[in-house]
Amino acid sequence: MTAALLVALGIILIAGLAFYAGKLLSQLNAQKAKVASLKAQQDKVRAERVKNIMTSVHTIALAVEQQQCDLSEGVIRLTNLLDALPLTPAPDFAEIYPSIYELHSKISAFATHEARSELTKKERRAQDNEREAIESTYESAIINEVAALRAYQPTI
Repeated sequence: MTAALLVALGIILIAGLAFYAGKLLSQLNAQKAKVASLKAQQDKVRAERVKNIMTSVHTIALAVEQQQCDLSEGVIRLTNLLDALPLTPAPDFAEIYPSIYELHSKISAFATHEARSELTKKERRAQDNEREAIESTYESAIINEVAALRAYQPTI
């Protein structure tokens, strides 16, 4: 009788442990499904962000190419948008579009917005002349680069 009682107790213990293991396995599978769903949702949001940024990049590149947008303004906007692209691995856009990034680095110290309005007319004119001289140096290369940029489609 004691042996039968021990066997019964062992069976109950094994059944309890099996039930607990099954419950933990079920929770693990539910957690994996939730993580996969969240990752899919994050990927969708990321893809939409890339699409929106690239739409802006293509629009600005076209405006620069057609000279409907000031070269400096277009370059500033393009570099900011390209640097904001959530791509993995992140391409080295400064290497791919060197003239765009070189012009950006040369004009980034110029006064804008409130700082520009605080300059005297003479200082503003001098800054504009310097900016235009720099732009003329890079203009043809940048026009070629924005044409290539218009065709760029990142892999998400």
